[in-house]
Amino acid sequence: MYINESGSRLNNRNIILIVDFGSQYTHLISQRIRSLGVYTEIVSPDDINLVPDILKNACGVILSGGPKSVLNEAYPSIELPLIIKHRLPILGICYGHQLVAKYFGGIVKRGVKREYGPVVVERRESRLFTGVPGRFKVWMSHWDVVENVPEGFNAVAFTEYGNIAAMEKTDYPITTLQFHPEVKHTDYGTRILDNFIRFYTKCRRDWSPVNILDLLEEELKFLKNEKVIVGVSGGVDSTVTSVILRRIIGDDNVIPVFIDTGLLRDGERDWVEELYKDILNFKNFFIYDASKIFLENLAYVRNPEKKRRIFSETYIKVFEDVADRLKKLHGDIKYLAQGTLYPDRVESGVVSKYVDRIKSHHNVVIYGKHRFKIIEPLKDLYKNEVRVLARELNLPSEVYLRHPFPGPGLAIRIVGRITKRKLEILRKADKIVYEEVKKANVYDKVWQAFPILLSVKSVGIKGDVRSYEYIIVIRIVESEDAMTANFYKASWELLERISKRILNEVEGVNRVLYDISNKPPATIEFE
Repeated sequence: MYINESGSRLNNRNIILIVDFGSQYTHLISQRIRSLGVYTEIVSPDDINLVPDILKNACGVILSGGPKSVLNEAYPSIELPLIIKHRLPILGICYGHQLVAKYFGGIVKRGVKREYGPVVVERRESRLFTGVPGRFKVWMSHWDVVENVPEGFNAVAFTEYGNIAAMEKTDYPITTLQFHPEVKHTDYGTRILDNFIRFYTKCRRDWSPVNILDLLEEELKFLKNEKVIVGVSGGVDSTVTSVILRRIIGDDNVIPVFIDTGLLRDGERDWVEELYKDILNFKNFFIYDASKIFLENLAYVRNPEKKRRIFSETYIKVFEDVADRLKKLHGDIKYLAQGTLYPDRVESGVVSKYVDRIKSHHNVVIYGKHRFKIIEPLKDLYKNEVRVLARELNLPSEVYLRHPFPGPGLAIRIVGRITKRKLEILRKADKIVYEEVKKANVYDKVWQAFPILLSVKSVGIKGDVRSYEYIIVIRIVESEDAMTANFYKASWELLERISKRILNEVEGVNRVLYDISNKPPATIEFE
């Protein structure tokens, strides 16, 4: 869906282009704008600079934040005159705010104090702040500040520390923000983005995630005479991918493959088999037990990135083995489809050369050579958009309300070395967390709820006897998109029930902790 990869999806002037300078929140901007009914596409600064024709389909441009500094000698930039030539409104956010200030002759300097996290802002009169109170809380993440606005600009908001928080040009629709309106920690952030669309652009609000079904029909029609393996897990992403492909190229050509990695939760394999065979009625569903090779390859590995790399290498080799085994029945299989979403790609650092890698997702950063052509129909969507598609495709609620589960499974929920004993402990604890969260009617209210097994042990007492056993950490988070998350403020009663059951029913554990870290600075998973 990126313009530089596959061309613009819409042949009209109703796209907001988001120029990605490397912010981890770039696609949050995209998601918020799409939720307001306008289609978005993310491009790199090079796309604007080298292929200016892409501006012909735009009705607005947003410049994202990013980790770089405009005070450095070589900093990512963009040809603003090209955008202005097309009379396109511009919204700059964080780095985009500083970039606009520097370009037009304002003064940007390194701040005395880094502003990170919640900050109170006081606004002035501006259409951008229509319906927003005079003082409100925003989310900051920066060091550089705009000390003086350029000539022809007005400062329209200030932080409690006196820094310029927003500015706008008096004779052209350019407005910029030092803070991040796209994250939910900013009060009235969606209202501010809505005001940009309403008062600064002429964009029509005609986008819905369901629109992508027609677009995919056109994009994937070249597969109608091909066999496609779909790596499935039972989660909403891979399930929607397999159902969409069946809808476009037919049941005979879609081969959903479930790999038993030996790193699954209790009952996972049986549940997925029932889903694909009995509920979704896929003709070519195939299960492959690769647990031995995964566990052998991951034995003695402690480093989390190394775990992910080894899992990825094993993952693709196993699928090549599956393709060989299915060759007699289906012929040569050139295509492997995956339910990759945008958060997987942004955390893996592959969406832009300006994005730092947070962690490698096995289905994004595929190590080693392989013979497949990868198909990723959902690669620019967020989980909530995929859930909308799942409902449109009439999938069971058990699928579209299911919590995300990482591809490497329990391997990245064991901190440190993986052993069969640790997997047994974690499976039992996972089942208890699931049962208690369901029983408390919390499951559908949170993004994820799961245990993590630490590889350190602690001293305890069981039956008047000293014990030296493992520690389980419970992680329950609220989120809309997995790019940011808050720990869930679970009731003491729920936490006590979970802890009591784990300590009584799971042999080898004598201590249960609760994780109260948000993302950022933590990630949702531990590894």
